[in-house]
Amino acid sequence: MDNLKKVGLTALAGSLVVAGHVSAAEMSVSGSATMSYNGGDEDKTEGQGWTMGDSVTFSASGDVNDIGVTYSVELDGDAADGGGGVDNYSLAFDLGDAGSLTFAGHGGDGFMSANDDVMPTAHEEPWDIVTSAETQLINGHSGNNMFNYKYSHDSGLNLTVGYLNAADAVTDVSYTDYGVTYTGVEGLTLGYGQGDVEQTTNTKSDESTMFAKYAIGQVTVGIQMSEKDNESGNDYETTGVGISYQVNDDLAVSYGSHITEVDGTSPDQEASAVSVSYTMGSLSMSLSMHQVDNINNVGTNDREAYNVSLGFAF
Repeated sequence: MDNLKKVGLTALAGSLVVAGHVSAAEMSVSGSATMSYNGGDEDKTEGQGWTMGDSVTFSASGDVNDIGVTYSVELDGDAADGGGGVDNYSLAFDLGDAGSLTFAGHGGDGFMSANDDVMPTAHEEPWDIVTSAETQLINGHSGNNMFNYKYSHDSGLNLTVGYLNAADAVTDVSYTDYGVTYTGVEGLTLGYGQGDVEQTTNTKSDESTMFAKYAIGQVTVGIQMSEKDNESGNDYETTGVGISYQVNDDLAVSYGSHITEVDGTSPDQEASAVSVSYTMGSLSMSLSMHQVDNINNVGTNDREAYNVSLGFAF
């Protein structure tokens, strides 16, 4: 939810040292703070509904032996992230025409987790905010100490490969996912991703997603279909659609829906949301209203909720 905006605080300071080679590093700082209120969901376990997120990200980049290196670390005061301290941090290598490689010591993302829902929206996804509506979201696997390789071709074809080494605390079997996107036609984005998940030994699942988005003028429309095939247990699939309208440079509105179908189970979980956002410089205000029926595919388990957010980027 953080809307980080890079600010013009740069300086030649520090140094990156590898095998005696020294290169000046460009330093930058960005940050944001948000106030949010969740209401309308009687089962939401967030006390009185108010939450706050705040973070500052420091990054240093420079050339080391002709390889671009960027180190990034986020200081986050959000109580949900342990009450403050160091949060996401990573080391990225720019390999030029060969692409880029990122090692995320904390907060790693593979293609599947980064693209679990890419439908156009002015604020939150349809399955968000309402308690437990996100339980069966198809998003592969991600975790700390994760590698991510990206390559982009001039034709508009982009490749992403993620790798997470096996560790009992994270995943019993090493995880790999990959994804390809195509952006070679103006306004069009096509994507496909796949990953095999085995967080617990002998509980394998094959997950995949495909999506398409098209922007024409001030309107963006999209559709995304994802599947999870379990080696044991029920398989399920999700379908998401979304449409957004950029009223002007500051105001955007959207509508989205997300349906989860589980084999051998009825009825389907049906989520929908209407969102609006307004930006004034570094200040942003957002509102989304959600309706989810048959949560976790349980009939009559219907709830509504809304989220109001005020954000400051600096």
